[in-house]
Amino acid sequence: MIEVLYFAWVRERIGLARETVETSAATPAALVAELAAREPRYAAAFADTSALRVALDQTLASFDAPLAGVREVAFFPPMTGG
Repeated sequence: MIEVLYFAWVRERIGLARETVETSAATPAALVAELAAREPRYAAAFADTSALRVALDQTLASFDAPLAGVREVAFFPPMTGG
């Protein structure tokens, strides 16, 4: 089981801020594929992963980083200063 958090427009498209997911995904990219296959709202949120960032246990990571031992995955758009 892994806690998945969604921020900004990702949260808006999916309609959830967080959920606990049972997954066998080895990487965030594989997790995205599992989630996107669930239903259209997930597919819409994950249609362009180049517009997303991922954090594993609150540390920025790549979409091909291993999920082994990770308790929390967060998806969010890139942040800008202002």
